[in-house]
Amino acid sequence: VQLQASGGGLVQAGGSLRLSCSVSGITFSVQAMSWHRQAPGKQREGVSSVYRNWRTYYADVVRGRFAISRDSAENTVYLHMNGLKPEDTAVYYCAAARQDPRLVWATYEYDYWGQGTLVTVSS
Repeated sequence: VQLQASGGGLVQAGGSLRLSCSVSGITFSVQAMSWHRQAPGKQREGVSSVYRNWRTYYADVVRGRFAISRDSAENTVYLHMNGLKPEDTAVYYCAAARQDPRLVWATYEYDYWGQGTLVTVSS
């Protein structure tokens, strides 16, 4: 399974971006999809996840501003980011799990990772 993330870029505070993560390979083995991010000097943190039953999870710091969606026909997961803040600046990674994680933000729960896409929010 390979994951390809795209859609990052430079945006002003208050702006919007949509990240995409396309999944190729043995896609039927993928159950949960997730977005994580890592800011300079900080640990990787979970942002949003969608499980096979379409249940979604959001980190408190993005809830109400970000939305995750999944297009099973296209094997793609999206992260719609609105109301971006400078503190959202990070490299965003998509991840996939063969089973729905018991701990939604634990990186070890995810089996596959994309290469990351940089989001920079200017003030």
